[in-house]
Amino acid sequence: MLTKSKVWLTNVILAIAIGSWLLGGCTPTSPTNSSQSSSSSDTLARQEQPVVTNTSSKEMFDNLPQLQGKAEVELVVNGSPVIIEVYGNDAPITAGNFVDLVQKGVYDGLVFHRVIKSPQPFVAQGGDPQGKDPNFPVSRLGTGGYIDSETGQRRFIPLEIKLEGEDTPVYNKALGRSAGLSAPAVTLKHDRGAVAMARSQAPDSASSQFYIALADLEFLDGDYAVFGKVISGMDVVDGIEQGDRIKSAKITEGAENLQQ
Repeated sequence: MLTKSKVWLTNVILAIAIGSWLLGGCTPTSPTNSSQSSSSSDTLARQEQPVVTNTSSKEMFDNLPQLQGKAEVELVVNGSPVIIEVYGNDAPITAGNFVDLVQKGVYDGLVFHRVIKSPQPFVAQGGDPQGKDPNFPVSRLGTGGYIDSETGQRRFIPLEIKLEGEDTPVYNKALGRSAGLSAPAVTLKHDRGAVAMARSQAPDSASSQFYIALADLEFLDGDYAVFGKVISGMDVVDGIEQGDRIKSAKITEGAENLQQ
């Protein structure tokens, strides 16, 4: 049985690891076994960063899809459904981006390229469009994002965190441990089954990659944008291994709440 001090230390190690890899495509520095580790570069952090001219508002992102209300998305993984409830009221841009990409078929066939279960359950991460190519090495996944077919440019979305008691989210800045804050009172928490957007160190660098929390990960609250939660099929998520694919993704409820 882990003592409180050991649990705390493990969480600190994982929190430090997040800053260097979660979700910009760096090699994880947290302990993993050989079947779970992946080696990809941190080129996302160096190459394709959004240009932010006014970090106090979200006006530059008003052309992005938004979800006004809830939706449900079904992922089929290893032949079984995973149902995700998506919360547009608390994360309209982040949720809208995900639902829009589901509608576009972006996630069909993509790989869970990073799955961390040791030394304790952490995340299952996928959504890199480069994984559509079955010949693309899984070890090189983690730096890709959605390329808009109309503009030819990568779509970036802002970091979007809503605090309890507030009417609207805070945009463009982290509100958690990476900002020197602790235990932020966020509306959408990193509980087990939470679905959130992957990003690099730049706050507004999320695109299409997402992760599912395999345990309560409160030390990520305020630093990464949660937008949904697995409400059915968490046993399927627990069984995901690195290299498993999303056979299909579809909106089962709330498609009418997506505003383009």
